Amino acid sequence: MQVVATAGHVDHGKSTLIRALTGIEPDRWAEERRRGLTIDLGFAWTRLPSGREVSFVDVPGHERFLGNMLAGVGPAPVVLFVVAADEGWRAQSDDHRDAVAALGIDRGLVALTRADRADAERIAAVTAQVRAQLAGTGLADAPVVPVSAITGEGMDALRETLDAVLAAAPAPDPGAPVRLWIDRAFSISGAGTVVTGSLIAGTLRTGDRLELLGAETAAEVQVRGLQSRESSVEELEPVSRAAVNLRGIAADALSRGDALLTPGAWHRTAVLDVRRTTGGALDDAPEQVVAHIGAAAVPAHVRPFDADHARLLLDRPLPLAVGDALVLRGSGDHAVLGGVRALDVDPPALDRRGDGTRRAAALAALPDAGDATAEVSRRGALRADALTRLGIATPDPLPPGIVREGDWLIAADRLESWTAALREGVARLHREQPLAPGLTRGAAAGLLGLPDAALLGPVAARAGLAVEGGHVRDPRQAAGLGDAEAGIAELEKRLRAEPFRAPESDDLAALRLGPRELATAQRLGRVLRLEGDVILLPTAPALAMRELAALSQPFTLSEARQALGTTRRVAVPLLEHLDARGWTRRVDGSRREIVR
Repeated sequence: MQVVATAGHVDHGKSTLIRALTGIEPDRWAEERRRGLTIDLGFAWTRLPSGREVSFVDVPGHERFLGNMLAGVGPAPVVLFVVAADEGWRAQSDDHRDAVAALGIDRGLVALTRADRADAERIAAVTAQVRAQLAGTGLADAPVVPVSAITGEGMDALRETLDAVLAAAPAPDPGAPVRLWIDRAFSISGAGTVVTGSLIAGTLRTGDRLELLGAETAAEVQVRGLQSRESSVEELEPVSRAAVNLRGIAADALSRGDALLTPGAWHRTAVLDVRRTTGGALDDAPEQVVAHIGAAAVPAHVRPFDADHARLLLDRPLPLAVGDALVLRGSGDHAVLGGVRALDVDPPALDRRGDGTRRAAALAALPDAGDATAEVSRRGALRADALTRLGIATPDPLPPGIVREGDWLIAADRLESWTAALREGVARLHREQPLAPGLTRGAAAGLLGLPDAALLGPVAARAGLAVEGGHVRDPRQAAGLGDAEAGIAELEKRLRAEPFRAPESDDLAALRLGPRELATAQRLGRVLRLEGDVILLPTAPALAMRELAALSQPFTLSEARQALGTTRRVAVPLLEHLDARGWTRRVDGSRREIVR
């Protein structure tokens, strides 16, 4: 399957040719048929001699409808460029050529229509004219076929040539994420909302959940049904014209240029840095333009860096990737200014004097497909799937400047500096605060200035450090109590003699044991801290269970306190601790029992 868009000057017979090729009337509006003038996009389809199915998007040729033309050609990978043999190249032929060139389309053919009105000499002259006008574009070597939709002359040759062009086109990727630019949205009684567009990559299936990003709304929608060429299907692969019946959105909430997306697969941006591919210098471009991609047309502000590079600030976010081709048109103008290619769809802020000059130099060094090393180095680290969302392929094998740690791609020099800084930060903490459990995760991430706190784990592992209980520590550092060892040892001695006689605050103060020392002792498994600042040995719960098991079941708090030889201050939190461990349970408001 394939989708082909027409292009060419108004009244050169694009719609007539499509009608003759397919037997389908592409002009959908009564006004179009009455005036003999295509105003909006038309759609038709046929089967070629090889059995290959092809869908056509017929576009208007008049300069007033250039925006509609771009919406039809924008998503199409192949163009059928139409020039009338009797008239030759005309003004809108220029506009359409410039649009096709700006989009980077390099697959197609040229139909010299109305060949029945021109002799061989005239056809040869127009063919030479077409070759000269298309020189330097992706259609420079496109086959030229004289044809008459009225007499049928050349129609078989046109079908065969088109078949050969499509056979040579690169195979689309059915596994790619979906980005379907919507060119129509309407409602059908009994079915609800239907949108149409050209599926260039990826696969659509009934039941799929998709993200909808539009000018007025962003929502999750579900594919209720699919059609292509007026036939219902359960699955649709590229390249196809798709009619998608959506659940979860009203048709009046949608408009041309909205997009259906594979969830989580596309980066959304209103700011991108671009490189000129066709047209005049960007530093001579008007400040306000309209940027076209797919079926979308969005007002944009141009901030030029030099003749070939600029920043576009779009009026609304679009799902864009590095390598995307955009057409720039003057605001309110009917002519194409030129084409640009997206180099960075998540560019850095430019706040300092001279940033524009430095950015121009950085962009000049970038290849059209983006540079994974430059992208990772700028951020320090990036998840591999985030790099993919930006439209940049992850090199395999990785270049020397990138290190993979799990899902993360990390700049090698940045990883080395983060590792050294974290190791020194933890060592300094151990020196200055021997009782500290380690550097907190937040403090560690702040110390390193990590772009994402999730990077702390890989960096700590590379540094030979452990992340435990919300802290980063050196497992090789001997755990100890330092000066508090004597106080804890004395406390342990007293509690071994009287396990349920928890020390009072004065006792702890005399032993020089404060909250930090007790927290360290608990972390080392030397003491058990219960609610109400009750300090016991870790063996206390088991010893208590032995005494409580000897009581008549169920038992009261008073009976438990007497059996343990302790006070209410100790008995209450101890019993609650046993409840929490599932060793005892409440029978009613005043009694408990051992869980057998």
